[in-house]
Amino acid sequence: METIHINRSNLAEWQKRAKPNVMALGCFDGLHHGHCTVIHTAYQKAKEKQTDLAVMSFFPHPKTVISNGKVHVHTLMPLAEKEAKLRKMGVDTFYIVEFDKEFAALSPEQFVSQYLDGLGVVHAVAGFDFSYGSRGAGNLDRLNQDSGGRIDVTMVEKVELWGEKISSTCIRERLLNGKVAELPDLLGRFYETECEWDGEVFILCPSYTLPGAGKYGVTLNNKSGSVQTEVTVIQERVQCTADIPPFLKGKLLIVWQKQIQNAPMKLLIS
Repeated sequence: METIHINRSNLAEWQKRAKPNVMALGCFDGLHHGHCTVIHTAYQKAKEKQTDLAVMSFFPHPKTVISNGKVHVHTLMPLAEKEAKLRKMGVDTFYIVEFDKEFAALSPEQFVSQYLDGLGVVHAVAGFDFSYGSRGAGNLDRLNQDSGGRIDVTMVEKVELWGEKISSTCIRERLLNGKVAELPDLLGRFYETECEWDGEVFILCPSYTLPGAGKYGVTLNNKSGSVQTEVTVIQERVQCTADIPPFLKGKLLIVWQKQIQNAPMKLLIS
């Protein structure tokens, strides 16, 4: 899989190199069940059309740019992890578009012309609520028309659980409320955070969201092995409540399995 960072200065060059493709569109933070449904649908379309499969995502998060930095979106996974998962899903090209004020101001027709038609898209796949162009004026109902009939469209209906749309937002909310035991039903796996353990403290790698304050049952693992233990999250820091075997020193994964108790109020307000 090739990862391509697109911005205004290099767009024309990548347009020249683009091959016909079926493209899945979205932010895809966390790659939850809803995202995977979109990408799997695009994969099947690419097989039918015998073309490459592309995924287009946007960075920084559109909400951060549109709010002039007032909204901070807690990301669920770093780029390297997202790339690894997309590669396993059969994606050929992963476009990451620089989302800035100029990009946000594009009309729907300009976005489709420059970033979809211009990059070889013959079929676009996205969730039912995907929007594009200035103020989100574009939607999947008009994408074919905006492309002059050159791009076919598949809309993926809402993927729900417990009567709620599966979304990155609902996953973040559960994380921040400590409800990590519910996440496998939304993500298809336990939530994991990569960190560095130096023998005394955990140093969290960037682009993850820590669960809210409290005590958790977790598995710590690396290439040498794993151990089940308990950790406490206090003021966005992870502390272990038991001794950690020396073989886990260095980079490891924290697999968040269940919340044992909420943090006492004095910890939350200290």
